[in-house]
Amino acid sequence: MSCWNLRVYQPDGTFKTGGLSISDDRIASAEVSADAVDMGGLYAVPGLVDLHFHGCMGRDFCDGTAEAISTLAAYQAQNGVAAICPATMTYPEEKLTQIAQAAAAWSAEPHEAALVGINMEGPFISEKKKGAQNAAYLHAPDAAMFRRVQEKAHGLFKLCDLAPELPGAMQTIEELSGEVRISLAHTEADYDTACEAFRRGARQVTHLFNAMPPFSHRAPGVIGAAFDSENVAVELIADGVHIHPSVVRAVFTLFSGRVILISDSMMATGLEDGEYSLGGQAVTVRGNLATLHDGTIAGSATNLMDCVRSAVKMGVPLGQAIRSASTNPARAIGIEHDYGSLEPGKLANVLLLDEELNIHTILLRGRMLG
Repeated sequence: MSCWNLRVYQPDGTFKTGGLSISDDRIASAEVSADAVDMGGLYAVPGLVDLHFHGCMGRDFCDGTAEAISTLAAYQAQNGVAAICPATMTYPEEKLTQIAQAAAAWSAEPHEAALVGINMEGPFISEKKKGAQNAAYLHAPDAAMFRRVQEKAHGLFKLCDLAPELPGAMQTIEELSGEVRISLAHTEADYDTACEAFRRGARQVTHLFNAMPPFSHRAPGVIGAAFDSENVAVELIADGVHIHPSVVRAVFTLFSGRVILISDSMMATGLEDGEYSLGGQAVTVRGNLATLHDGTIAGSATNLMDCVRSAVKMGVPLGQAIRSASTNPARAIGIEHDYGSLEPGKLANVLLLDEELNIHTILLRGRMLG
């Protein structure tokens, strides 16, 4: 397959007019054949990578079944996400083990996004900043516990979230930072504590601004510590609910090149308003807003492609939004050899978008999705 007259995404977040050639499931080159199809100036961007979401279409990753994972993977692929790294919730080790085993045994069908990892969001988090997590199953940071679950997952856990102020957290960061990417999450940590966590090996912040102290002029907290740590990336939910548009624009300026857009979607995504659940707790969904019955925001009801569109409407340049939804997450979890750009040799996961960012065509591992 060969196409020309495309605005082709570049890994630095810019676009270059040109073409794409695809051979089997890989991008062959930017050179096009004589019979190349004129695509009329559509945007060509890499398939997205969502490294933090929980569910969609009435299923949750923590259901721990092949059917649930397939539902998630099919929906994500249909909405431009080529690779998924879904998140667990705060559950006992036995439940996390069952989820891990189901993920390790699963493989993608041609119409499904690839399962490239798991994000362990909980149980190593702060009770006061637990958000929609279930306090009954909170657990002190524990490297041995993580390794037991990781073994059952056959190494699929790419992220481990924790609150660095908890007893044993710093030691856990030091023990695990060479095995899994540590992300600070659901935390009361102050600036100094967060800086120490980054010094010891943490490299990411989970859903920046949410479930952490605010960024203020005398107490910059986790957010200020992340800004001062140039090797740290920050997740951001640009769904129009979690973060004000002004703050989204500020984050893309302050953390230039380090933003990772996530959806943090829960099972109601793709369905109508109503009553659902997250981590075993009841959730009410109205539009893009998902809340526990006490009003706590409980994930989002928006997919990652819609978050890209939302970020662009807020004033983020398209190239930077795509970089944050594909290139940066791919690098964060170590899959950049296959995902995150349209460079020759990478998997042919390609989205063709029109001027309004509607999806015109989806290529998933070289095959066109119907």
